[in-house]
Amino acid sequence: MVKKVTKKASKKTEAPKTSSIDRLIDSNIELQHKMADVLLGVKELNENVSSLVHIFKSAGEHIKADKYEDPMINRLNELLEQNKNLAKALSLLEKFVKEKQTSASPLASSNPY
Repeated sequence: MVKKVTKKASKKTEAPKTSSIDRLIDSNIELQHKMADVLLGVKELNENVSSLVHIFKSAGEHIKADKYEDPMINRLNELLEQNKNLAKALSLLEKFVKEKQTSASPLASSNPY
């Protein structure tokens, strides 16, 4: 009878070891799946970055060749010139108003009313 008791006790200790090993195996398998997912994500990211680099290279070549034929760029250049002209006109108007105020100031001080 003593042997039977020891066998039962050894079976009980083996069962938790087996379940621990099973859990470890399951965790390892899940980890491998996650690593595979990460690798696929990195591969997709690498492809996207490569396509962006290609786009930037072609844009750089386009700029180097001075191919500014885009109508939007032409319109923006026109608006920039208009803004420069308006800024010059406003500065001249400001200068004119200041000159008028300084020339009108001596007359106002001599007038007692």
